[in-house]
Amino acid sequence: MERAGRSSTLGSTDEVELEPSGTSATIHLDMTGEIKCILSGFVIRGYLGKWTFIIKSVGLILSSASGLSLGKEGPMVHLACCIGNIFSYLFPKYGLNEAKKREILSASAAAGVSVAFGAPIGGVLFSLEEASYYFPLKTMWRSFFCALVAGIILRFVNPFGSNQTSLFHVDYMMKWTFIELVPFALLGLFGGIIGSLFIFANIRWSRFRKNSKTLGGNPIYEVMIITFITAAISYFNPFTRKSALSMIQQLFDRCEDQVDEDSLCDQNKALSIAFGQLLWALIFKFIITIFTFGIKVPCGLFVPSIGMGAIAGRILGITVDQIFRAVQATPGHSEYFTCQIGKDCVMPGLYAMVGAAAVLGGVTRMTVSLVVIMFELTGSLEFIVPTMVATMFSKWIGDGISKMGIYEAHIELNGYPFLDSKGEYPYSTVASQVMRPSIHRQVADEMSMSDLRELKNELSVITESGMSLGDLESLLRQTDFNGFPVVVSQNSMHLVGFITRRDILLALHTARKTQPYVVTNSIAYFSDGVPDSVPGGPAPLRLRKILDMAPMTVTDQTPMETVIDMFRKLGLRQVLVTKNGKVLGIITKKDILQFMRNKNSQ
Repeated sequence: MERAGRSSTLGSTDEVELEPSGTSATIHLDMTGEIKCILSGFVIRGYLGKWTFIIKSVGLILSSASGLSLGKEGPMVHLACCIGNIFSYLFPKYGLNEAKKREILSASAAAGVSVAFGAPIGGVLFSLEEASYYFPLKTMWRSFFCALVAGIILRFVNPFGSNQTSLFHVDYMMKWTFIELVPFALLGLFGGIIGSLFIFANIRWSRFRKNSKTLGGNPIYEVMIITFITAAISYFNPFTRKSALSMIQQLFDRCEDQVDEDSLCDQNKALSIAFGQLLWALIFKFIITIFTFGIKVPCGLFVPSIGMGAIAGRILGITVDQIFRAVQATPGHSEYFTCQIGKDCVMPGLYAMVGAAAVLGGVTRMTVSLVVIMFELTGSLEFIVPTMVATMFSKWIGDGISKMGIYEAHIELNGYPFLDSKGEYPYSTVASQVMRPSIHRQVADEMSMSDLRELKNELSVITESGMSLGDLESLLRQTDFNGFPVVVSQNSMHLVGFITRRDILLALHTARKTQPYVVTNSIAYFSDGVPDSVPGGPAPLRLRKILDMAPMTVTDQTPMETVIDMFRKLGLRQVLVTKNGKVLGIITKKDILQFMRNKNSQ
């Protein structure tokens, strides 16, 4: 445990010091939520780069070996997307095209899950159901091929040492009975409730961490404290003392004819173990995972959720086992209870497997991909129906308590502009009701403080000619928009194109350095008709090459359902609202989310 504590703290130090600035206060290092935002078109610069890949790889090795209550699937998805992003730049067709790059990232997410759990088909479905924003057919088969290659390499390397791709291979030589659907549904009920409680508590703690200067500003000390508490308490319980994977494998195992005095298969000790050590392990795992998920080490949530569900399922399985034995000992019992316990019915290991799916479903709200991942994890195709029952009940109960899964909740906490592709837009509105209107630009010196505040909130435009370099720099200082529409003139407002803030900043900086006659009074031209420079006067600045001549536009009467579909399927960051070719305003994801929040609060 001492060695585990050192490795966890070192992993935290790498992440805090070497990750891009700002991550320690706002980004939890599971990164699945951030990957979802990136696949929706949101840009988080530096999070898929080579340095992030190197640091995250080292941090994941250390955190996985630390014994903390965390998993590896989220970081593995992140690492796979880093690899996809890095390799995409070797091919300009993909590296310079954001839409095609997102296809590579979708396939990378599938490969990440495939490597983490040996579940290639589940990885593809995970990318389809949970990670990707838009998943056309061509992306599906590419993701399938990517996950297939990852699965083959995983089998060749054999990292689990079992000569099998399934992480928790089980061999249940039995069948389930219909009466057992009742406890399976109860496990789904439990999974939905405990998953919702976990999301509520973890988000509360993450919000406190984010707003606290003491806690948020000292992530290394937080990791050290969590590591010490985990090591100190885990040592005294035989189930939490071992690694999470070993514990889950033991809970999934079936009882053989030989009875080990210290195992869960001893009928004389089963109940005392279930309501003693296992119950304590469940409570501890639940509480410590609330505080662990979100600390500044690479941490996933699949393994802790599977562990909690496996413990709860094993407890229920042992209880049902004892109930069946008591009923069978009663003369004249129902034929529903007539079976050979442990061979024809009531396998406690099966209940652990179903419970694992139920809790994981309650936390993430996954359904189809979760069921496939579970049978690929265990290799037990016979028990898909019990897993489906528990997963469906878990989602129903979880959605009844709170609509958001853990990843969506963290996305909302961090304030990312994310439109959930599974949700529906409930309002009958048009684009003009949601857009941020444009205003006529004024010189900053002539504006009052109230005008400046208005300028911060409303869209500013750039004319294709007539604005000086100083005017552009003043506009950039006064606003924080990521882009500006370019119009013919302030009077006509006819759209010419769109220019991003980054491109115009780079162009102005380059012109200042490389063109000696470009000064503050130089006129910027976004058109072809550029007049010759006057001898001895300021040279004109030609910026037409950096202008997007075909920005995405909608009319003012376009239904918002159509606009949202455009955002979801095209991965747009903004869309301009026009009427008869004139710019009226702009709509971003933040505008849509703010409009929905205002409507919900009314």
